[in-house]
Amino acid sequence: MIIEIGHYALILALATAIIVSLVPLVGARRRDQAMMDVAPIGSLVLFALVAFSFGVLTYAHVVSDFSVKNVWENSHSLMPLIYKYSGVWGNHEGSMMLWLLILALFSALVAAFGRNLPDTLRANVLSVQAWISVAFIFFILLTSNPFARLDPAPAEGKDLNPILQDIGLAIHPPLLYLGYVGFSVCFSFAVAALIEGRIDAAWARWVRPWTLAAWTFLTLGIAMGSYWAYYELGWGGWWFWDPVENASFMPWLAGTALLHSALVMEKREALKIWTVLLAILTFSLSLMGTFLVRSGVLTSVHAFATDPSRGVFILCILLLFIGGALSLFAFRAPRLTSGGLFAPISREGALVVNNLILTVACGTVLTGTLYPLVLETLTDEKISVGPPFFNMTFGLLMAPLLVIVPFGPMLAWKRGDLLGALQRLYTVAALAFVAAVVFFYMQHGGPVLSILGLAAGLFLVFGAIADLWYRAGIGKQPLGVAWRRLKGLPRSAFGTAFAHAGFGVAVLGIVAVSTFQTEHVLTMKQGETTQAGGYALRFDGMRKATGPNYTEERGHFTISRGGVEVTDVWSAKRVYVAGQMPTTEAGILTFGASQLYVSLGDATDDGGMVVRIWWKPFILCIWGGAVIMAFGGFVSLSDRRLRVGAPRRKAKVAKPATPAMEPAE
Repeated sequence: MIIEIGHYALILALATAIIVSLVPLVGARRRDQAMMDVAPIGSLVLFALVAFSFGVLTYAHVVSDFSVKNVWENSHSLMPLIYKYSGVWGNHEGSMMLWLLILALFSALVAAFGRNLPDTLRANVLSVQAWISVAFIFFILLTSNPFARLDPAPAEGKDLNPILQDIGLAIHPPLLYLGYVGFSVCFSFAVAALIEGRIDAAWARWVRPWTLAAWTFLTLGIAMGSYWAYYELGWGGWWFWDPVENASFMPWLAGTALLHSALVMEKREALKIWTVLLAILTFSLSLMGTFLVRSGVLTSVHAFATDPSRGVFILCILLLFIGGALSLFAFRAPRLTSGGLFAPISREGALVVNNLILTVACGTVLTGTLYPLVLETLTDEKISVGPPFFNMTFGLLMAPLLVIVPFGPMLAWKRGDLLGALQRLYTVAALAFVAAVVFFYMQHGGPVLSILGLAAGLFLVFGAIADLWYRAGIGKQPLGVAWRRLKGLPRSAFGTAFAHAGFGVAVLGIVAVSTFQTEHVLTMKQGETTQAGGYALRFDGMRKATGPNYTEERGHFTISRGGVEVTDVWSAKRVYVAGQMPTTEAGILTFGASQLYVSLGDATDDGGMVVRIWWKPFILCIWGGAVIMAFGGFVSLSDRRLRVGAPRRKAKVAKPATPAMEPAE
């Protein structure tokens, strides 16, 4: 009975979403306060209903109710409890419920914390959010019902895909969806502003915190997914340019550009039209990622669904929201003011270059991702666009950004002093280059051009430190004064420094592991030893082991250095009982920021075992840099100016009616 109640709650959520999508919109047009007040109340009710429905589905998984088809297909009574929870969203139907839950959560947050918004803008934003909710609830109810029953109920489940039975997949989807779906708020703000015909600096202040929150969670989600693929799939790589990986990376690139353009709009009321377009495109890329994962047009370890009817439904949602938003933009944009002017050499100018590079890079990834699909559709010819294309094009496009980023905070608004910024940064650049050369020789050489990559990463890190250094006046002011100035800087300044430094740390990790990693593929018998990364690995043989719902053969390796045993590591080949599906569990040892990675292959006829061993220097800098970037995002969000978004509205006073559209300049 509880399952049917959860299903009914989802139907009630659909009815609520339809009301919120229409009534406040009409109320905003009529300036009817009672109708506009439906938006926040209805959004909170919508979230409560969706949360209850999601909770019922979770309960069914936890108690292993195999009369529910979704539970039967994606769970097993022997599965550990943590994976029963993550199994809720480890499938198509459940992941769509998670998507809907987070969408309703963001609507509720706007309703709860958006009291400082103008009534009409809040009503329109929540109505647009409800439009998206209506579309996805319809999609779930008509094509992906998670509450479908089986009669008679099976005695046992089919088990969750073994590669999804991992703590990384318990964390990765929620973080990723908080980013994906979080950009829906930016989209809704953009569409609502276009409906009203008013876009100004206050709008940018309201939209920036939501953009920053979504970007921060998406950064963590992508990093978690990358690390999961690295250690779980046993292939030793951290990024493969898989189309579904790209589907999450493109909104991140567009969202990064949106974050910076919104800053220009807030400070100078410039880039208005561009910022609104970016807000639309960023969420559009999120929707496109949803289509790619669930339409069946891609074959990927990340893909959930292969039902073409679902793909057609999502494609219709895609066309409705992207096409509708872009059509509204095309109609309204020419009637909006262009905003303030600024010199090319200025902080605004640096942020414009930042936007150009990021959007062109995003377009390149989009082209490489979709071109094979379009070509196959038109000609039935199958081609593959892989890492060589992306590494060359994307890498070359992003290289100038690494140099430009430290200059931005050093330049003044409206008109900057490039020579002054150079004078502040030439010492930083020299230190970065010297440190890169030292790093290069400590790693015993490699491609000489890697020095430039290492120097670029260090330049970002040192440049972020230099920004705080100069703003505090360290070296020019007495130490006590400089310390007080440093403490008095806004938290957003520290957040920016952390984000830029984290980007530099990630670049360091990418260059180091791409340049200096070593790989050995060999056959080892018990007692044999090999070398990797300055360590000796002795293969001690295989042992059988049993887990809660799997059996495995584990290879034991003893690690020594200079003849002294340091530690040991296990690497395993695992078979899950229910589906008899094999997986590889890599053995990973961490030494500082570097890792020794051991993966087992097949057994040989002579009693040996194929072993792949990688030494990956400073690879943890890649994910550590992403965590630092996300930490910078959270620090910025803690800044009251961003947390509040805009001053609270004062008591209403009589004033002349505001024109529906801003006058053209």
